[in-house]
Amino acid sequence: MDVPDSGGREGGDAQVRAAVPEPGGRKGADTSRRTESPARRESPARTAPPTRTDSAAGTEASTGADGPTGTESASPWDDGLIARRVNETAAPEQPAIVEPRASGAQVVTPLAYDGALRSRLDALRELVGLSRTRLDNRTLSEAGRVLDEAAARRRLSGQHTVVAIAGATGSGKSQLFNALAGVTISETGVRRPTTASPLACSWSDGAVGLIDRLGIPPRLRRRPAQNAAADGQLRGLVLVDLPDHDSAAVQHREQVDRVLALVDAVIWVVDPEKYADAVLHERYLRPMAGHAEIMFVVLNQIDRLPGEATDQVLDDLRRLLDEDGIALGEHGEPGAVVLALSALTGDGVGDLREALGQFVAERGAAARRISADVDAAGWKLRPVYAARRRTGLSEEARDEFSARLADAIGATAAGEAAERAWLRNANRACGTPWLRLWRWYQDRGEPPTGRLSLRAQTDEEATARQRVEQAVRTVGDEASAGLPTPWAQAVREAAVRGAQGLPEALDELAARAGLPPGRPPRPGWWPAAVLVQASMTILQVIGGLWLVGQIVGVMAPNLGVPVLLMVAGIAGGPLVEWGCRMAARGPARRYGLDAERRLREAAAGCGRARVLDPVAAELLRYREVREQYGRVMGVGSSAR
Repeated sequence: MDVPDSGGREGGDAQVRAAVPEPGGRKGADTSRRTESPARRESPARTAPPTRTDSAAGTEASTGADGPTGTESASPWDDGLIARRVNETAAPEQPAIVEPRASGAQVVTPLAYDGALRSRLDALRELVGLSRTRLDNRTLSEAGRVLDEAAARRRLSGQHTVVAIAGATGSGKSQLFNALAGVTISETGVRRPTTASPLACSWSDGAVGLIDRLGIPPRLRRRPAQNAAADGQLRGLVLVDLPDHDSAAVQHREQVDRVLALVDAVIWVVDPEKYADAVLHERYLRPMAGHAEIMFVVLNQIDRLPGEATDQVLDDLRRLLDEDGIALGEHGEPGAVVLALSALTGDGVGDLREALGQFVAERGAAARRISADVDAAGWKLRPVYAARRRTGLSEEARDEFSARLADAIGATAAGEAAERAWLRNANRACGTPWLRLWRWYQDRGEPPTGRLSLRAQTDEEATARQRVEQAVRTVGDEASAGLPTPWAQAVREAAVRGAQGLPEALDELAARAGLPPGRPPRPGWWPAAVLVQASMTILQVIGGLWLVGQIVGVMAPNLGVPVLLMVAGIAGGPLVEWGCRMAARGPARRYGLDAERRLREAAAGCGRARVLDPVAAELLRYREVREQYGRVMGVGSSAR
């Protein structure tokens, strides 16, 4: 049986509160519903041994609201607290009023977010939608939870502020909860844990939906003491007493974590002994540093500190909070409110009540909580959205990729081959008949000059697969450099997908974009050159026939003219051929460059359609999500 020590601190607190009459003449008010009538105490049917289980102790506050139990009536120790015995024999305590069930639908004013917060939530929703195909559900889970909670909170009352009181074992949070409510609602004692389930106390109607969202059953909902001044000051407050965050019971810690994620604000209660506890700072305060504006940090039990020790402990507490990254709301700056009080003596409780009243009256805690949650979710997503440097493909990188593909299909070699083919055709058209006959004899065993045969004569294939793959890997690495890991992987995968079938496509395009079938085109001066070359041949024939006629005696001897004609024809033919070769260099060069340009354009177009465009699409998607991420973090368009 868990029996609190009668000399325990919280039991003694209950004695003091029970023996001291309520302010404002409330000593003669209605007695607590836990105070039983004599008839009930004498009932033999309700007599039971003075035993008590942990489960009964954990839910005592709720069972007392429905009626006294046999244990309470028969045991002189009542619920284990000396204060209860004092209650029955001394001054009656203000009753803990169970929140009545709503008889009909309550009209509540939904929460309204301002334009900036709505814009951030819309951006976060868009960000999650754009990222689902690139990021796993675990990465986006926190952002999704924030969106769900923001939507759920927006549908509920905007005139209420849900504030949780959290603290470690023995910090006096339940005692502070009772002091703010003006009535004993949450049990206190030296037995640990004392608070087993969250308790809710609402200062005004219309908070049913908010409390339902916290999962607090009706039997654990209360109303504060009937005090007009306190009701007006804290109107709209829903106060929740949580189990110990360092409780030995795992389910208690799970309830604390669950409720802390749903409330609008939190009051952290610390005591002089455990205010620097590592569990509190590392597990809760430090991760919630961004929620400083909805946070109260209360140093309780200052009645135990002598002299100026309170100021010293408070300064050290502020130092620890600053090290945790929590902004302190001092000198008009937004941040956490740090107070020192004693829930036992009431010293400083009025200051907390006043600060809570101003906080609740602003009606802005819920929106600030959602905004802080969006900030926290954004910072968790920063590694998957924030680039280390400027990203994207430069024009130089694009041109280099196209040049690599052009080299892989032999664009330069094809241009040189086209130039040689043009020169060869020019020489054949403008050469002497004797040279043309000799060249025909040499070329008789060779295949006809053409674009495919020239490339077939090379040792390499038309498309070097390895060079194409290397070009794709290079452009993928350059495009993904500096990107967060998921987006860099998506860019590289897009490049690799585009590389599938790229060599074959380049071969097909090269075949279509190479040299046209047949002979190269002839310039306009070719017929004149051919006519001159034919004239030189005719001169040689006339001179030769003339000499033969003189030899056989048909013609009169005259060696000068026929020899002159033959010399002119023999010398003039090569001269005409040399002149044509010189004149053909320019057109041949242009013809080769044009063939190379067509191949390069074809290679660039194929590479752009298959690799660069998909990579650019991934980079554009990243820029879109980066812009949305900037809106989520409230910095506008910051895509890089």
